[in-house]
Amino acid sequence: MNIIFVEPSFPANQRRFVHALASVGANVYGIGETDEHDLDDEVLGALRGYYRVGNVTDVDQMVEAVRYFQDKVWIDALEAVVESHTMTAAQVREACGIPGTSVRTTWLCRDKPSMKEALRQAGVPTAASAAVDSAAEARAFAEREGYPLILKPRAGAGAQGTVRVDSDHDLEQALAAYGREGQSSIAIEEFVEGHEGFYDTITLDGHVVHDWATHYYPNVLEAMRHRWISPQFITTNRIDEPGNAFYAEVRDLGRRVIEALGIETSATHMEWFFGPKGLKFSEIGARPPGVGAWDVYSAANDVDVYREWAHVITHGAPEQQMQRSYAAGIVALRPDRDGAVTGYSGIDEIRSRYGEWIIDGHFPPVGHGTQAVEAGYMANAWVRLRHPDFDTARAMLDDVGGTIHMHAG
Repeated sequence: MNIIFVEPSFPANQRRFVHALASVGANVYGIGETDEHDLDDEVLGALRGYYRVGNVTDVDQMVEAVRYFQDKVWIDALEAVVESHTMTAAQVREACGIPGTSVRTTWLCRDKPSMKEALRQAGVPTAASAAVDSAAEARAFAEREGYPLILKPRAGAGAQGTVRVDSDHDLEQALAAYGREGQSSIAIEEFVEGHEGFYDTITLDGHVVHDWATHYYPNVLEAMRHRWISPQFITTNRIDEPGNAFYAEVRDLGRRVIEALGIETSATHMEWFFGPKGLKFSEIGARPPGVGAWDVYSAANDVDVYREWAHVITHGAPEQQMQRSYAAGIVALRPDRDGAVTGYSGIDEIRSRYGEWIIDGHFPPVGHGTQAVEAGYMANAWVRLRHPDFDTARAMLDDVGGTIHMHAG
């Protein structure tokens, strides 16, 4: 197959997808914003051709680039795995006659109110929500549904731009902030109480061929608000256990989401909450998860998940099955203040306790600038580990978060 991949060198993990496609025999052609002579030899070695554009989210530029390759070879697929690239990719596919995720499906996976309405129509439980274009509409929703509420951009990834409001005063402040950012339309929804996690899949023709269930500790909004928290997420190896009603329900709702949104052959990322009102699905993405989740899944199963994705796209079938050998996760380590890294404590203790179970870690060097708490799980230091027992792996992540300290000044 001849496959075009959007932006093969940035961010850095993009090369994992390129190499995976090449490793299963695909001819990979790249379109990106980097000058070809600035691509490293590793990326160039995996590409059969490259076309530079000024902006990979500009449809006209992307159509021109795709047609350049179509004049030379038959193009079987156009793949984009970054959230902000997916809509442009869908529009270009339809303009250039390339099969793949449609504009309709991409829109439903990007526009949060439309997404939730489609899920409700398919019988998938989700939070009450609406798209609001004015402060009056937001106030009316608040009066109807009550507080707390969640406000967020209509299109976006993860918790970016997400705000919880607990009162009329909070709502007015949040609306003013969105107005300053030029947001003319936002999504507003009820706050769903409960434990938060996500369900990820690789699908083929609308059928799940690989899947993973992963848990956040604590929930994302709480994790992004407090510096002292060392947040984590951990993927379970219990998803296949017979009689586990919770994961069976997650899988069932996940399949209904895929059908409702028209997802065919794609990676998916589905956020969920489980609490007093039961299991509810939240954000849906027709793309891989971020924050290195596929690296965690690969370590948990002793399977290269990137290669599995590539094999499904290129050969129409998985190459291996998930082993479920380990639960695996990541714990984020925040600096004690903003500034520059001055050192670490506790690293040797953790290595001596859990060395055989540590997958890898990242510790920015002394003098390196820190990033804000809200920048995410991999913004500063982090450790990833695995263990055959889920509860033990969780306790180890807790211990790492409480033992290793990142000092800044």
